Amino acid sequence: MNTTHTIESNKEKSWSKRRIIPQEISKYLNNGRCFIDADRIEDALKKNNAPEESRVREILQKSLTIETLSLSETACLLNVENEDLIAEMEQTAAEVKRRVYDNRIVTFAPLYLSNYCVNDCLYCGFRRSNTNSKRRALNPDEIEREVQVLAGQIGHKRLIVVYGEHPKSDVNYIASSIQTIANVQVKTKHGTGQIRRCNINAAPMSVEELKLLHQIGIGTFQVFQETYHRDTYEALHPQNTVKGNYLWRLYCMHRAMEAGCDDVGIGVLFGLYDWKFEVMALLQHAVELEDKFGIGPHTISFPRMEPADNTPYTQNTRHPVSDRAFRRLVTAIRLAVPYTGMILTARENAEMRRQMLSLGCTQTDASSRIGIGAYADATEEQQGDKQQFILGDIRSLDAVVRELAESGYITSFCTAGYRCGRTGKKIMDLLRTGCEGHFCKLNAIITFREWLDDFASEQTKQVGEKVIEKEIAEVKEKLPSMYPQLMNFYQQTKTGKRDIYF
Repeated sequence: MNTTHTIESNKEKSWSKRRIIPQEISKYLNNGRCFIDADRIEDALKKNNAPEESRVREILQKSLTIETLSLSETACLLNVENEDLIAEMEQTAAEVKRRVYDNRIVTFAPLYLSNYCVNDCLYCGFRRSNTNSKRRALNPDEIEREVQVLAGQIGHKRLIVVYGEHPKSDVNYIASSIQTIANVQVKTKHGTGQIRRCNINAAPMSVEELKLLHQIGIGTFQVFQETYHRDTYEALHPQNTVKGNYLWRLYCMHRAMEAGCDDVGIGVLFGLYDWKFEVMALLQHAVELEDKFGIGPHTISFPRMEPADNTPYTQNTRHPVSDRAFRRLVTAIRLAVPYTGMILTARENAEMRRQMLSLGCTQTDASSRIGIGAYADATEEQQGDKQQFILGDIRSLDAVVRELAESGYITSFCTAGYRCGRTGKKIMDLLRTGCEGHFCKLNAIITFREWLDDFASEQTKQVGEKVIEKEIAEVKEKLPSMYPQLMNFYQQTKTGKRDIYF
């Protein structure tokens, strides 16, 4: 027997046993019960299985006031089958997004730092029993090289940094890696490239650990429940693993809020269970956070399950989500939780992403590589044994930005709100009233100018200039009091000054 392997295995088991703190579950329960009420969900879906058109239109009007919908209202929307009414719902979803976020699309890149994992999720290429997977955790020098490409060559300002659950990528590794990323500065054509916001996608943590991450200044803390259907969850996540504890994962956002991390992101891996149930459960989660903390989720994600190397489950799901169903669930989420940011990822192919953006999505990734070390080493790209799943869209950021501009969107690289304290309840209140959109519109113009000058191809720059002209004209007309300061910042940016914001 390999002695080194045995020692490492024992360390992992010992570490895993200490991960879950029962009192950091029980104190959040409602009379011993969790907030996901499967019976209420099923009952609401059954009782609203044939919604009248007038009822649906009443619900759409409520969404337009940026109010969270009820379970029964959301069930009505999920059960609509009339194609004309579905089209009306999609148009309303687009209008809700415009009222809250204007025509901005935020871009980011995923950065995978470690694929070691103590869990054994049936659908995941990183699961510990996948002996095909080549394990790796990047050291500081390797992290710096990744960021030099992302911030210095591609032009990203915002990352979602992803970690497996393992002692090699514990909270200290996470904290250290975030600080490494923040310290990297790269010379560009006219200024300096730097990552200004690090969101993280990691395993559930204790309050104490989350306080550490809050202190170092992480962005959104993102954890997906994968599936809210408890029987399915327990069947897919072996009970002898940390992730096998449904409630530890379910209450991770409560612990994050208690620790001060007031921007949280929730999500579902669609394809594990019935999509209508999952949308209803996402709503229950959002409402629970609103009720307990006065703040709903900063973002909601809705990835569909994709093939993964040596992972047969991904090919044989009992709950496939068709493109039509995907459109409907995205529309329903936008209408049910109208204030939240909605993240559309490169799991989807380019054509699907074109279609989905118009339904109210606010964020998308580009130039994405999810192999460990894949930005600095292009040979790592799309190698199944080194990544969690296979991407559907690997276009460059330049190509994505150009397409967005051609469709009338402005790409925003703004991270100002987080550094100005517009987080948590503050940003939620501003989003609900439409006020945050004013700040974001101004900052989007400035950061788009910065990116065009430092990173855009000539073709993309030509298209982008037209978008900027239109945006500036709108500010002059609709926000005349802000126009002089905008032009002051804009001219400074054109001359090479960087990271100016409202």
